[in-house]
Amino acid sequence: MRDIVAGIHRRCIKPRPSLPDFRLLLKLLWVSSPAGSAFSGTNVRGRQSDKRSRMRHFKGLGFQAASMVAMTKAAWQYRGFIASSVINDFKTRLSHTRFGVAWVMLQPLAQVLIVATILSNVLGARLSGSQNKYAYVVYLMAGTACWALFTDIVQRCMTVFIDNGSLLKKIQFPRIALPAVVVGIASINNLAYLAIVLTILPVLAVYPAVDYLWLPLLMVMTIGLAAGIGLFLGTLNVFVRDIGQVVSVLIQFWFWVTPIVYPVSIVPQALRSTLALNPVFPLVVGYQNVLLFKTAPPAELRWVALVVVVMLASAVFVFRRASSEMVDVL
Repeated sequence: MRDIVAGIHRRCIKPRPSLPDFRLLLKLLWVSSPAGSAFSGTNVRGRQSDKRSRMRHFKGLGFQAASMVAMTKAAWQYRGFIASSVINDFKTRLSHTRFGVAWVMLQPLAQVLIVATILSNVLGARLSGSQNKYAYVVYLMAGTACWALFTDIVQRCMTVFIDNGSLLKKIQFPRIALPAVVVGIASINNLAYLAIVLTILPVLAVYPAVDYLWLPLLMVMTIGLAAGIGLFLGTLNVFVRDIGQVVSVLIQFWFWVTPIVYPVSIVPQALRSTLALNPVFPLVVGYQNVLLFKTAPPAELRWVALVVVVMLASAVFVFRRASSEMVDVL
């Protein structure tokens, strides 16, 4: 009798519809944030004092920091998995090819040479501030080294969780390892490209200088900025797939508002103030200063470092809060 009643109850009462994916994500982020906790539960009804509310806020921040550290440790424990995944990616892409690893360097280099040839010879583009007739080619290669690293990481992180959805459902491992894998792949690609650029520079009458020591710092900051943006958008892209399409268009626009194929001197004075809002701009200028002009990166690199820290912290916070729901959405 009880089974019959339970069956009728299940047929007659409709289940509550689930929230859309983007509403679920917003709810998770709001409830878990300090602002959401301040307006939830007994705080709204005034049953707790402001002092207890502030204490809870600080405890929440401490818990978030501890969770970020634990996530980093978990990724470090799986460093063997990350390294093997990076190696397997190169083996898969370069197997059965005649030139092997050379394609990693030749593809971006060919693009640079084509653009430089067209702009230099056909359009007559010249670079002021340098007597070297190959200065524009070096200028373009330096800017491309930074931009290629940045966009490669962002675009890979955008789809890393969607592309590995079946893996996330079958195997239990720290999900943060997947972004670490794509960052490793993009970094090795960029190192290979930068190595061939440094090899070509003496042929173009641009010789090594002590300012090359700035390159590791510039690479680390570029990787940090790209990883923060990519992880943040990649997490949101799991719940709202339109984000991936929008970001692809925005990256193309972002390329042309960054002085990579043109010098800053041709930007109208009224628009130069907008370059300060572009966090990639100081990094690109830093690469160009170091590789071509043999000077230190611009002073604006300081606020870029702050942007990198804030972006990484925000991305890890969003990822940690939404990671538990990713598998259900995928």
